[in-house]
Amino acid sequence: MMKLTQHDTHEVPRPRFGTAHVWVESPLQLLSAVETHAAGLLGTDIRIIPRLGMPLEATTQALLKHAPAGVRFEKAARKPPQPKSSSDRYVTGDAFSGKVQRSLLAGVKAKEIIIIDDGLATLALIKQLISETPTPLVRARAKNSAARIAMGLATWHRLRQLAREGRLLIVSALFIDAQTRARMTELGIKFAQHKFEWLSTQPVAESFTEPTLLIGSAMVADQLIHEEPYLQWIEEISADGPVAYFPHRRETPELLEKISKIDQVVLKEHTVPIEMRLRVLRPGQEIRALPSTVIPSLRLLLGPDSRYLYPQAVPDHWWTESTDLELREHLSSSLKV
Repeated sequence: MMKLTQHDTHEVPRPRFGTAHVWVESPLQLLSAVETHAAGLLGTDIRIIPRLGMPLEATTQALLKHAPAGVRFEKAARKPPQPKSSSDRYVTGDAFSGKVQRSLLAGVKAKEIIIIDDGLATLALIKQLISETPTPLVRARAKNSAARIAMGLATWHRLRQLAREGRLLIVSALFIDAQTRARMTELGIKFAQHKFEWLSTQPVAESFTEPTLLIGSAMVADQLIHEEPYLQWIEEISADGPVAYFPHRRETPELLEKISKIDQVVLKEHTVPIEMRLRVLRPGQEIRALPSTVIPSLRLLLGPDSRYLYPQAVPDHWWTESTDLELREHLSSSLKV
């Protein structure tokens, strides 16, 4: 069960009852939905609806085996669910999603909107929501049209209104500093933090023998960093011994083909979130990664073994010219969380 700290003045009661309609668009959001429910924050009847076309089958199957009572995994859909009762909860992991924003602006019939963990995107959302100046809720690296920016701005106002009404809750495993928490409380934004308490009680399904576990990054695929230094970095790591490489779901087949040809690199199949795969280390193993959401998550899950997690800051010459300073700082923020 999650407990709020002494800094929380808007304590979130639990366990809570009722129905929650949960829309998930990534494996991490799916795991976050189960963690939030296990903490008693969603209710007793949890209907999880994956977005159609997202690679969620492996995570769904893994969670089905041990999901807490009350969880129902429903068929994938093209659009977020619409609660039929004002007593239900509407749950999403991505307030930057165009589909979610259209749903919120159309007027969701729900007593509470809950935004579950989506890693660093959650931190970006909080930063924008507490801004003194109205800020469009759009992805920093996306090429946003005027209409998209307008919708993002309208969503900012909508979520701020929900906060004033006491109807907005954000749940995350990431640390939020006291100043930010105070500002959230001032605006009426409720917040609860979890530490993967549910996942920590589950059996570990996989074991890897390679001494180095390297977590793949989507930054090359997203054209945020150059490919060549990234490949050179992997080569340098593999020169010291066998490396298990865990691809990011957005890495391209072309890049993965190049990585697979690096001596001593063993490419692993992309299945469930890294948080579910690498939460236990064998003696002598270490984890290497570029800045990403998994770094603060694994620090929580690994406990004392987190000292064997070595995040790599991105050198300046790796960044592409199109990656502005603000986005670089945001992506690197996981090193400090």
